[in-house]
Amino acid sequence: MNNQFLSRRQALALAICTCLAGAGVVHAQSTTGGLNGSVPAGGNESIVIESGTGFRREVPVDERGRYSASQLPLGTYTVTLMRDGAVIDTRKDVTLRVGASTDVSFAAPAATAGDATSLSGVTVTGTALPNIDVTTVDSRTVVTAEQLAKLPLGRSAEAIARLAPGVVNNGANFQSDTGRSVASFGGAAANENAYYINGFNTTDPLNALGGLQLPYGAIDQQEVYTGGYSAQYGRSDGGVISQVGKRGTNEWHFGAQVLWEPAFARAHQDDLYYTHTPASAPAGNLYQPKSENRTWTTTVSAYAGGPLIKDKLFFFVAGEFEKQNRRTLNDVGSNTPEQKNDYRSPRWYGKLDWNINDSNILEVTGASDKRESSGTRYNYDFNNRQVLNAIGPDNNKKTGGDLYIAKYTSYITDNLTVSALYGKMDSKNYDQPSGNDPTLARIDDSPKQNPLLNGGHAIRNNQVGDISSPGRGNKSTNFRFDVAYVLGDHTISVGIDNVKSRVEDFGTTSPGPGYIWDYGFTETPNAPISNAPGRNFVPAPALFPNGQSGYFVSRNITGSLVSVRSDQKAQYIEDKWQVSDKWLLSVGLRNDQFTDYNPFGEAFITQTKPQWAPRIGASWDVNGDGSFKVFANAGRYYLGLPLSPATGAAAGYISTQQYYTYGGIDPVTGAPTNLTQISDVVSGNNSYGVPPDPRTVAGKGLKAEHQDEFILGFDKTLGQNWVYGAKFTRRLLRSVIDDFCDVDLVSNKALAEGHTISSTNSCYLINGGQANTFTLIDANNQPYDVTLTRDDMGFQSPKRNYYSLEMFLEHSFDGVWYGKLDYVFSRSYGNTEGQARTDTRQAGAAGSVDWDNHWVMDYANGVLGNDHTHVIKAYGYWQFAPEWQASGNLQASSGAPQICLGYYGPDHSEPVSYGSTFHFCNGQPAPPGSQGRLPWTFQLDLGLTYRPNWADQKLAFSANVFNVLNQKRATYRYPSSEDKPNTPNPIFGVPWYTQDPRYARLAVTYDF
Repeated sequence: MNNQFLSRRQALALAICTCLAGAGVVHAQSTTGGLNGSVPAGGNESIVIESGTGFRREVPVDERGRYSASQLPLGTYTVTLMRDGAVIDTRKDVTLRVGASTDVSFAAPAATAGDATSLSGVTVTGTALPNIDVTTVDSRTVVTAEQLAKLPLGRSAEAIARLAPGVVNNGANFQSDTGRSVASFGGAAANENAYYINGFNTTDPLNALGGLQLPYGAIDQQEVYTGGYSAQYGRSDGGVISQVGKRGTNEWHFGAQVLWEPAFARAHQDDLYYTHTPASAPAGNLYQPKSENRTWTTTVSAYAGGPLIKDKLFFFVAGEFEKQNRRTLNDVGSNTPEQKNDYRSPRWYGKLDWNINDSNILEVTGASDKRESSGTRYNYDFNNRQVLNAIGPDNNKKTGGDLYIAKYTSYITDNLTVSALYGKMDSKNYDQPSGNDPTLARIDDSPKQNPLLNGGHAIRNNQVGDISSPGRGNKSTNFRFDVAYVLGDHTISVGIDNVKSRVEDFGTTSPGPGYIWDYGFTETPNAPISNAPGRNFVPAPALFPNGQSGYFVSRNITGSLVSVRSDQKAQYIEDKWQVSDKWLLSVGLRNDQFTDYNPFGEAFITQTKPQWAPRIGASWDVNGDGSFKVFANAGRYYLGLPLSPATGAAAGYISTQQYYTYGGIDPVTGAPTNLTQISDVVSGNNSYGVPPDPRTVAGKGLKAEHQDEFILGFDKTLGQNWVYGAKFTRRLLRSVIDDFCDVDLVSNKALAEGHTISSTNSCYLINGGQANTFTLIDANNQPYDVTLTRDDMGFQSPKRNYYSLEMFLEHSFDGVWYGKLDYVFSRSYGNTEGQARTDTRQAGAAGSVDWDNHWVMDYANGVLGNDHTHVIKAYGYWQFAPEWQASGNLQASSGAPQICLGYYGPDHSEPVSYGSTFHFCNGQPAPPGSQGRLPWTFQLDLGLTYRPNWADQKLAFSANVFNVLNQKRATYRYPSSEDKPNTPNPIFGVPWYTQDPRYARLAVTYDF
């Protein structure tokens, strides 16, 4: 055994040592892999590479006995060493890993066909050795289709991504359009990630929350990048989720699967209760009876793949249909107390691969990822927990969409490869209510009604939610052109990466007559409802009839309907230089340009000057045998704005309120009667529906959000089957974009400088925490500039600092078991989370309350909403008998910071009309992290699979149990402590989101 191990180790050492200088070019978000290696000296040698699809390339061996082949389609290959036209040696069953260069060397005698196995391309005899890829400098986790079939996982790209270190679920339950919970990477906001399918950027153009994904069974490999990726790619300062779909081969394959998540196997959620019960609450302190919720899901899927023309043309198709039935009890003030919905998720994937000849291949991909829902709304008796009459149909919703991609690759010479990719994506965001009564104003916050006027029971109606356009949706195109040239020890890559996006008919309007009634209450009726200066001042209700008890109501109007677009371009150059047999240096430079257009097609952000993003990385094969790698990486990453700011600050939307006291409540509709107006129309963000001049929307010379990242780490083998390592990561946010709404500050500076002002914006887009120059329009319609320093604006410098130490231990699959253990210690702290804000549940890009004015930023510095100091992950599988396999996935995470927001200062004032959003709690400063932490969460998922020999192991029965311990700990508590100044918020601290309770999934699979 020892002698066998030494011979394999020596072979591996020589193979990896000698192959380094010929490493192929492979990059993040790619759809290909590479091969490289060394051969014994011989002269007139070449390497023939053949796949199961008939794809064939022959590459030369250089004078030093090295070869390299890059941008190969993923698949299983046979690699043959030729000398003078004769076969010398062969390595079979070499499986490529996406984005990596796989070593296949011929420095040792070939194994016999009967016992040859492959571990990332290194052919050995007997048990495979752990693999350390010494040709990469990035940080990533690759999960294969084989692992997906074995591990107990949620069926989404984000659930897979959470296996990677540094990736955590977003505690505020931010979700994509298709209902998937998104994740945070390395301290970044959850909408700062990029999504890819087969190299095409599928990221949501509106808010960057998620992207279109493949059917689960169609995933060949999924890359999860947590840092350090190539200059070829950008538009992310969080992480990257890149899926590569399966493809057909010369062998026919068919299969089908049925999955069932029954309601009887799902534990109940816990009810939610008011922390300060309103007088008109309909069921005592009950806020939401979540224990009555029920969910059950059925999924069917099938696939087929094979040759249309052997060795030339191949296809692979997969379809998946998921149906989920859900009963949901909403809060006691909702206009939809109960709803029963059917969610239908049809997904499909198809791919054609055409080997035109040995030098040219064409790939065509189509995919669809959609979600549709419909249902019925019901009245509900919260006291007796009984369903009452049906109100009518729930909204009909259709989200997600289709994409089509064509990619052409030409191996022009042995050293020159050219590829071009073009794709289009079209997605819908259809959300149409049924039963809109044009005469009925919706009632919000009915539990805050005056109990003397409603008989002690809240009166509401069943008007629908806000109304959107039937044509609302997104469109994107992505064009890439890449050239790779091998010049001695250098592999030089250049190319372009362009994305155009458009959002159509975005926005909503209030239902019924175009407004809603929102009830409110204050325990200090002699104090102003809002003491914001100027036109947003709202006086004390006690100064008006029927207001002495502190009850009031506001008439709210919202409305917008716009179509906007953006154009994002990039160019890059990169050199991978094999400095020596032990040292690899990767140096790249990327230049991004971003242009955003308002609804009238006029550019309001033009970030077209060079935005240089250098990337540099190094890999050191310490021992020269691939057993110990030290690597480092440093880079800058620019983030283009999604389109949501173009629909807001650049568009002129309406969001206004007008306050009244009332002397009665209509017993049928819940509308207030005997009204006394106590304020003019107000708007916290001056959102009165006036489209701004595009020259005035953004600060002059607005810089794109960008971040610098530094990584240092090592990987090392331990014995035959183990690898361990550690990595330190440091991320520093250098610039952030958000809206700034202290319009009077800009106007007063302009007036002090002697200018006239014809109009002002509702808000401006600025670089938060930095000096900004604003463009205003004078009485003659001429522009002029006004500059405010950071001190003028009352801001500190922007800060989002993240550091982490990751340690891992991995046992490669040895025919019996596989396992990996990760521990990450990290801190994410500063005064801004970036494009979103977890603690206030504001996922609209660059649209949170951060940087709106200096009051909301006072005491903002602290640990951020996605900070989890300790995260432990362990997963693996065990083939404990020929027909039986067990699997598990454990994730334990320390809690995010508990947040308390309130009115401003010890006097609970409101210097601007922003309500309970300031960093004060009970009148005292409350920076993030000062209120303690949410609890640790523990998630244990277990699986068991039976593949009977009597079915030739083509049939499988499996059972997975998720959250075995049935923990339901809070991941988000409502942060606003006051409803009005000195008036406790009834739901402050209520655990809005918790871990999903225990549930089970049963499956039957057949593969032929």
